[in-house]
Amino acid sequence: MKTLSLLVALLFTLVPVLGKDRPNVLFIPVDDLNSWVSHLGGHPQTKTPNIDRLANRGVSFTKAYCNAPLCNPSRVSLFTGLLPSNTGVYGNGEMMREKVPDAVTLMQYLRSEGGYSVKGGGKTFHGSSAYDPDSWDYYNQPNRNRRIAGERDAYLPKEAWAPWGPLDVDESELFDVKNVNWAISELEKSHDKPFFLACGFTKPHMPWYVPQKYFDMHPLEGIELPDTIDNDRDDLPAWGKRFAREVHDVSGARNFATHGEDHDMVLKHNQWPRAVQSYLATISFVDAHVGRLLDTLDKSDHAENTIIVLWGDHGWHLGEKQHWRKHALWEVTTRTTLVIAGSVGVKENQLCEKPVSLIDLYPTILDLCGLPSRDGLDGQSIAPLLKNPKRNWERPVLTTFGYQNHAIRTERWRYIRYVDGGEELYDHNSDPNEWTNLAGNPEFTDVISKLKQTMPKVNRK
Repeated sequence: MKTLSLLVALLFTLVPVLGKDRPNVLFIPVDDLNSWVSHLGGHPQTKTPNIDRLANRGVSFTKAYCNAPLCNPSRVSLFTGLLPSNTGVYGNGEMMREKVPDAVTLMQYLRSEGGYSVKGGGKTFHGSSAYDPDSWDYYNQPNRNRRIAGERDAYLPKEAWAPWGPLDVDESELFDVKNVNWAISELEKSHDKPFFLACGFTKPHMPWYVPQKYFDMHPLEGIELPDTIDNDRDDLPAWGKRFAREVHDVSGARNFATHGEDHDMVLKHNQWPRAVQSYLATISFVDAHVGRLLDTLDKSDHAENTIIVLWGDHGWHLGEKQHWRKHALWEVTTRTTLVIAGSVGVKENQLCEKPVSLIDLYPTILDLCGLPSRDGLDGQSIAPLLKNPKRNWERPVLTTFGYQNHAIRTERWRYIRYVDGGEELYDHNSDPNEWTNLAGNPEFTDVISKLKQTMPKVNRK
């Protein structure tokens, strides 16, 4: 009996120690960040030295894709581990707890099963879902100064669509800077439990207003525009053209833009180079403050025991297919930045070219934290790719925008099928810009048939 009592006492002594020794997680969501970071080569004039040095410390994915090309469904999907076709969250207006009230978020699971302290700030979830009481021990939301506005080009008329320009304010007044300051204060503390700390950036989401010094890093003269062709929309089916035009849809899909043709407005007012400059400047702003987070972590007591995950919630078009913003299912809209670093067993300074999805982050974090996975998750841990980025990996990636609009991405192919049956097929071996839709070519019937089999069998409304 005495021996049993000693064993029980020893067990209860070890449990908190084991919990405390679990790795911390610094989670960095970046709003509307596509692949325009230097180490991915998304744009030749981008400057992201801090995101690049994070990539040097871990694995960066060249083919990382969102679950949905819109803020709310992308983030709800990532944090619940459930695809939009299984949650029914397709737009920015739906509430997570109304659609999936019993979902166990990543933070809930880390807290209940791993003994983690879970804190977040800035933009992690979208909108009011950020305050989900079941997900956080504490959530930081700095005051936002709604009066801060950038300086548009002086010649622009009021009706011009041009939500970008330099700011003449002290950087400390900006929402993202305030939130990074809070996250830095958390990293500087001692913690008696492992922590999950989410520091979400609102930029480079529009409006692209950041201090002048970031615009100076990208001189307007000589700005390079994305590769485009004038007839890129000609071979699109009806719904593809609808997405490209960003015309509001009244047939059931949600959250299309309502203002009309962005690209026409950009060309009419000679704003394409300025828009590209502004997006690059806003990314450089984010990068500078990611650098502050990394510097603080490196100087802290947590430097050797913290996993860092930086991700964008979806891609962004800047004129490709004469399309702007997100709200589509093409490569540029769905591809994003994903970097994972700072854990034992994670390779350093590696690019992984296997297609992966943000839906995979939930089980991956559990894997890296030494926690058992959960039944019912739609993703798959990509921890094996962190150990060997070149290993065989043949799992297709699914992206959904609206009810029954899906894209499948493999290493070679992108297949899109819309709710009305319209299709697109692109061969990335020969057409990385997705300029030629092969869906109507009978030569590729078997390819489409195989890819179609990976589409969701259930589409929840």
